[in-house]
Amino acid sequence: MTKSPPPQDPAKLTSFIETEYHAKHRAQLPGLAALSEKVEAVHAGQADVPAGLAELLRRMTGELEEHMKKEELILFPAIRNATAGLDEPIAAMRADHDDHEAEIDQIRYLTNGLTLPTDACRSWTRLHAGVGEFLDDLKAHVRLENEVLFPQFEA
Repeated sequence: MTKSPPPQDPAKLTSFIETEYHAKHRAQLPGLAALSEKVEAVHAGQADVPAGLAELLRRMTGELEEHMKKEELILFPAIRNATAGLDEPIAAMRADHDDHEAEIDQIRYLTNGLTLPTDACRSWTRLHAGVGEFLDDLKAHVRLENEVLFPQFEA
């Protein structure tokens, strides 16, 4: 089933981002952190274990939640009301996005580019599949805001 393209109208686009990406990140991250903790514990000491991934995912959960709340409570309502002077809040969101990119790089490092060891268990396999989906979603989310939504409101 092909996903419909995001709406072009900025107000509708903000709602699309909230339902398509914010809700999904909130559903994905806690489970991925718990699964990573399990994999790290069961395979502790193994060369390819993604040691530190659970901690990173938990930290990202908090950081993303804070970021998404700023969008939902401040920036997106201002966009929906076509408020002027959004350069500063958009710049702050772009800076957060840069931080997310650095965390994506760290996830890729910890997971060896999402490469599974040949003897990976089902939990480890599910972890990598889930993290891969999360990274794809986060990249699409950031791209949609940085390249489509924000330029419409920057001076």
